[in-house]
Amino acid sequence: MAALFLLVIFLLCPAPAILAGHDYGEALRKSILFFEAQRSGYLPDNQRVQWRGDSGLSDGKISGVDLVGGYYDAGDNVKFGLPMAFTVTMMSWSIIEYGGQIDSAGELQHAVDAVKWGTDYFIKAHPQPYVLYGEVGDGNTDHYCWQRPEDMSTSRDAYKIDADHPGSDLAAETAAAMAAASIVFRSYNSSYSAELLQHAHQLFEFADKYRGKYDSSITVAQKYYRSVSGYADELLWGAAWLYKATNSEYYLDYLGYNGDALGGTGWAITEFGWDVKYAGVQTLVAKFLMAGKGGKHTEIFKRYKDKAEFFMCSCNAQQTPGGLIFRQRWNNMQFVTTASFLMSVYSDYLASASTSLACPNGPVSPAQLLALAKSQVDYILGDNPRATSYMVGYGKNYPQQVHHRASSIVSHKLDPSFVSCRGGYASWFSRKASDPNILTGAVVGGPDAYDNFVDQRDNYEQTEPATYNTAPLVGVLARLHAGHNGYNQLLSVELPETKNPKPATDRGQGLIIVEQNVTNSWIAEGKTFYRYSAIVSNKSSKKLKNLKLRILNIHGPLWGLTKSGDDYFFPKWMEFLGAGKTMEFVYIQPASPVQVLVSSYTLV
Repeated sequence: MAALFLLVIFLLCPAPAILAGHDYGEALRKSILFFEAQRSGYLPDNQRVQWRGDSGLSDGKISGVDLVGGYYDAGDNVKFGLPMAFTVTMMSWSIIEYGGQIDSAGELQHAVDAVKWGTDYFIKAHPQPYVLYGEVGDGNTDHYCWQRPEDMSTSRDAYKIDADHPGSDLAAETAAAMAAASIVFRSYNSSYSAELLQHAHQLFEFADKYRGKYDSSITVAQKYYRSVSGYADELLWGAAWLYKATNSEYYLDYLGYNGDALGGTGWAITEFGWDVKYAGVQTLVAKFLMAGKGGKHTEIFKRYKDKAEFFMCSCNAQQTPGGLIFRQRWNNMQFVTTASFLMSVYSDYLASASTSLACPNGPVSPAQLLALAKSQVDYILGDNPRATSYMVGYGKNYPQQVHHRASSIVSHKLDPSFVSCRGGYASWFSRKASDPNILTGAVVGGPDAYDNFVDQRDNYEQTEPATYNTAPLVGVLARLHAGHNGYNQLLSVELPETKNPKPATDRGQGLIIVEQNVTNSWIAEGKTFYRYSAIVSNKSSKKLKNLKLRILNIHGPLWGLTKSGDDYFFPKWMEFLGAGKTMEFVYIQPASPVQVLVSSYTLV
């Protein structure tokens, strides 16, 4: 109770240092830049982190699959699937909630590119419905060496899960990442969005049908990313994101009917991260409930919401003397950034619902909850007893000896001499000088329980960064950069229910094809409008009748179809579409193409 009382007092009386303010826009730009430094594979022409080069170009080759691309998780050169998927989910969530604010800062395209770098890799890593590659490289051999990615001489073995070697946590988290990313791409790359959603459906089915912990199948991950929480939280997490992406009752029912059995209503958790997803699930379900989506599951969803609010109320129950949320000695910042994100979005959900957080010691307003999130971000950026920014490249005093192979070794573009496995330790790891390459935007592990921090490369517990430290911070920084106008009425933008969330070509198994093209564009009152032509093709050998379409993201007039409720049908004069025939409908809107879904049809 005392900790909760202190929460209210702290929020009402912020420390003077917090009032000084930070350039959240600058921090946002730098945080997104960090992901370019973590890229594996062939780097694009627009790569901004110039000291990095191509790497991992044979990944997957010995297994007969192309696994080039993706992200290195931290300061090593291994591609670990579970934290990578969580990173993409959180980056996508940041864009979903605060995409407008990220756009106003001029960083939306860079943020979307960061998501796509991950999802492009996941598509490769999921070559069959019940096969998912979850790791490339071996942590043991990798940690024996200190080499920049461009010089890697360590094992690049690929490890997978399948029906005989399941990994529900890995598959469900990757399903969550693909579903969340499908929302990001829906408005301006509908075909890619549909492809991601198809993978998400398959991965979730895989996770649910063949249950097991991934580190029992990919045992080399146990020392580095052991799934301590098991897979129940990821199953709920994946279902929550698939419901958000599709509004399908199947996934809502999954959350309702499995909430007790899988722990969504029972676990009161005080941390959220790549391993433990319960607080994230509970936050999403609380939003569904506040948006009026509970239906027959309202009572059980209230229990999810109670646990979400337990998390929010306990966020400062354990802090350093300087006010930083503290959970563990090793890479504590991962829990600080995820908690800050959940507090930020929940404060906006509460504001949208015109309500407050019900803590045991009394209500906490949305503004107070956001203030606590802001205090954590400000601590990271330098408002702390050491006056140290724990984001590399931000402020005047930030870590100089980051535990990171690529940043600690001179760029191969300046010195192409090969850095050997053990030679890297002798020549670069042991140096006491600053890193030759600035790892801009990286959030390192951070201080200990007493705000102490030792800036040394061998102090990996405090100086190693990770992608999943920075990804949640993107959304919070965008929110804070936008100020008082930073949130929208987030509860009013849920998608209409889609009985069949799959794209037309999947539903019709290639029998019904919808192709869209821009046929004209013009500018009116400073806004660009587009005329789209959509061609519906009947590829079957039979007549197509009773076609029912669902059209998402339509913002303008449409001609050539008859609308009834939320569905679209053949025009009234048209009884059927003959075999091999096509029909056209057109629409105008100041946005990207709509998404066309096939709800039902008859072939006669």
